[in-house]
Amino acid sequence: MTAARLRWLVVQTIVPFVLLGLILFGAAGTLAWAPGWTFVVLYVGFSVITLAYMVRHDPGLLEERMTPFRSGQPAWDRVFIIVLGSLIVVWFLAMPLDAERLRWSHAPTWLHVVGAVILVASLVLFFLTFRENSYLAPSVRVQRDRGHRVVASGPYRYVRHPLYSGVGLFVLGTALLLGSWTGLLLGAVIVVMVAWRAVREERTLREELDGYDDYLSRVRFRLIPGIW
Repeated sequence: MTAARLRWLVVQTIVPFVLLGLILFGAAGTLAWAPGWTFVVLYVGFSVITLAYMVRHDPGLLEERMTPFRSGQPAWDRVFIIVLGSLIVVWFLAMPLDAERLRWSHAPTWLHVVGAVILVASLVLFFLTFRENSYLAPSVRVQRDRGHRVVASGPYRYVRHPLYSGVGLFVLGTALLLGSWTGLLLGAVIVVMVAWRAVREERTLREELDGYDDYLSRVRFRLIPGIW
């Protein structure tokens, strides 16, 4: 990876963090919001560690993660990414408004702590998934240009979409950490959308990725071991 490309990737990483901070604390109406800072520290820390790992060990995956739209990507998936991205922005706006500025939701301290623990668990699962699957693109497509193959190791031994499992934990942990019941309700919509995408994604992989049918027969559950 060239130095110029690396600098551009760093800029692409930093800008969303700045925007996220503006959304969270702007909606909260204050910088004196401990749950918000806890979330930012945990999430930014995870992102920096993951970025450093990808730069050193898997620059191909990093390139994929930075490009949400690709040629060969189904039209429905492009629409999905736009709709989901918009909903996530609304989600991040609603939680500080609900929990801090308007104080509609009230959560005990222990629940904030539980949320932080769940959030950390989701970030660990994200990292393990990224480390295991070099083809984990944000778009639904078979990456023939990168020698795409079925990944069945690590968390993929237990569920077929561990990244989406992590999204469920991330949504739950974040909403509890920030103390927002509204965040839980909107987060449930996010989880349902991601589950729907998992089903659609599997159709593409079954049709286009060699060996995926065999993998489906060996790993029964999509997101939650023993349940679904």
